Amino acid sequence: MEAKCFLLCVTLLNLLFQLSHCSVTYDRKALVINGQRKILFSGSIHYPRSSPDMWEGLIQKAKDGGLDAIDTYVFWDLHEPSPGNYNFEGRCDLIRFIKLVHKAGLYLHLRIGPYICAEWNFGGFPVWLKYVPGISFRTDNEPFKMAMQRFTEKIVEMMKNERLFQSQGGPIILSQIENEYGLESKSFDSAGHSYMSWAAKMAVELDTGVPWVMCKEDDAPDPVINTCNGFYCDYFSPNKPYKPAIWTEAWTGWFEEFGGPIHHRPVEDLAFAVARFIQKGGSFVNYYMYHGGTNFGRTAGGPFITTSYDYDAPIDEYGLLRQPKYNHLKELHNAIKLCEPALIAADPKVTALGNYEQAHVYSSKPGQCAAFLSNYHWDKSARVTFNNMHYDLPPWSISILPDCKNAVYNTATVRSKTTLPQMLPTNARMLSWETFNEDISSNDVNAKITVVGLLEQLNVTRDATDYLWYMTSVEISSTESFLRGGSSPILSVDSAGHVLHVFVNGQLSGSSFGSQENRKLTFTKAVNLHAGINGIALLSVAVGLPNNGHRFETWSTGVVGPVVVHGLDHGPRDLSHQKWSYKVGLKGEAMNLGSPTKVSSIDWLKESVVANEHQPLTWYKAYFNAPRGNKPLALDLGSMGKGQVWINGQSIGRYWTAYAKGQCNTCSYTGTFRQAKCQYGCGKPTQRWYHVPRSWLKPVRNLVVVFEEIGGDASKIALVQRSVTYV
Repeated sequence: MEAKCFLLCVTLLNLLFQLSHCSVTYDRKALVINGQRKILFSGSIHYPRSSPDMWEGLIQKAKDGGLDAIDTYVFWDLHEPSPGNYNFEGRCDLIRFIKLVHKAGLYLHLRIGPYICAEWNFGGFPVWLKYVPGISFRTDNEPFKMAMQRFTEKIVEMMKNERLFQSQGGPIILSQIENEYGLESKSFDSAGHSYMSWAAKMAVELDTGVPWVMCKEDDAPDPVINTCNGFYCDYFSPNKPYKPAIWTEAWTGWFEEFGGPIHHRPVEDLAFAVARFIQKGGSFVNYYMYHGGTNFGRTAGGPFITTSYDYDAPIDEYGLLRQPKYNHLKELHNAIKLCEPALIAADPKVTALGNYEQAHVYSSKPGQCAAFLSNYHWDKSARVTFNNMHYDLPPWSISILPDCKNAVYNTATVRSKTTLPQMLPTNARMLSWETFNEDISSNDVNAKITVVGLLEQLNVTRDATDYLWYMTSVEISSTESFLRGGSSPILSVDSAGHVLHVFVNGQLSGSSFGSQENRKLTFTKAVNLHAGINGIALLSVAVGLPNNGHRFETWSTGVVGPVVVHGLDHGPRDLSHQKWSYKVGLKGEAMNLGSPTKVSSIDWLKESVVANEHQPLTWYKAYFNAPRGNKPLALDLGSMGKGQVWINGQSIGRYWTAYAKGQCNTCSYTGTFRQAKCQYGCGKPTQRWYHVPRSWLKPVRNLVVVFEEIGGDASKIALVQRSVTYV
């Protein structure tokens, strides 16, 4: 009995000892974890943007790349699709993801938000939130604060129950409340400041035992740490001298939008930016993104954000290493870690070595010295003298000397080979394409709503679908001049976005498309009208809901009018204020044709898909067997127009063969980087290949369903595999 009591006491003492050493605080130099200051490198990996079978490999690659931590947002819209109904399964299994991070021996920064931006649909807010009575997002508004607090408490409670905060022995060392609120706060004036202060106080009172941060929020109140996001953050200082300099988003590249170019950030510049931050006293760098992944389903925001969220990250959309970015950053991390004892113990002494050259020297106790030698000139190398030794610095670069003598790393000197990705054919063949056409003529009969005037799209669909039909008619007198050889009437339609397909008497008359620069659009075109009643059907298409901007929840989508027929004998005829019928979504969506269990609920036609090449609003289906091997897979949809695609009932996302316009010139790593620099892919589709996770496939008879809005050649759709070569 005494032996058992002794063992119990030892166990309890050991547990108390461990818990006493599980703490995260901070001082002016760094985060202090279990009593030790740390220089930390982190990388953003968003769990819903990859499949769960990829998570462990991605996390391990991040660790192998020299990262100490993983950073992720929490996606409110996925986790609470309707009020009080929660989803934490599959790609939404946040707990599993965090435990895999812990298993790998890494820390985690949990960015709860719950506003996240992230080029994600509605900025991560569930659409039902917009319809809470009296609500106004992200300001001193009781309905919003109540909903936000309830969700934040839910997430924190889940983390505590699973003992995932570092204070409990878990991996979470930081949490974030709100997101990039500084400019928005100013727009709301005093109500914005009140809301920000409330959010900080609410978060701190949840007593997680780890610090909270607010990014791009200069007046974040104590003890919350204000942090920096951007391409460069060496200019940044926290708002109090006792807070550490934290870079929550070091942008590794940029996102794409349909019709825009591909963005590339040279790793020499990214490494230079990180070294600049560290030499100035920064202690925590998070790469946004380290693995960007895929906007599966209808999760892409913007609007017009592509399904790919590759972001030119060190690990590409498919989970493969992007070289030289991955290795060059790994070498940077190793070099800075060699400097860590000096960095956390001393403050830098800055010495000019020339007009554009500097030395930042950290020296504490004897033998503990680290130096950063920088050359800020855009196009000239420099030879500098430091401690009576000569060092050659390429343009726009920093050399790191962990002992103040030997340069072990230069940000512009890349030793790694470069990966060249290729999309190669597989042995998978699409078998027996079949088609099904949406029946436009039956829409009036099946319309659910008929009212006078035009309705805002989101108010009708509640984002259950991208599609909303606006239907009305116009009566044409048999005496109209255009019926006897005159010019055809012109139909003009003003829409708040994002895409509009116009059908007159069941035939496609044309389409108009918004863009990231101007989501609003106007359709203006001659149309074929006949004497008598003419049916007008407008299919309005959303391409992701906005994710940022002042009060973006109030922005309109869909046909707002006026809708006018020009060129009639008695002048323009405005149809905007007459009766309109509305039908939410497509017939194929209502029948859930993307699902393997529902696909046989209709009679598909086995006629040649080539005959349907230019047929709008057409569904296609085929089967294929999974290809051999384990290389990442994608669908080549370059022969198609615009629509959505499903594999075995799971939505790959939106596709759109929109050709890129931009400024695709030569790319130099030197000089200040912005997203308009180093663009490529002009004149080609912004996105042609769409990631198909292998875990979604069965060995045989995999179902692919495609919905095409404007016309394409499904016979050329192919399953390809991503391979890389090194040069």
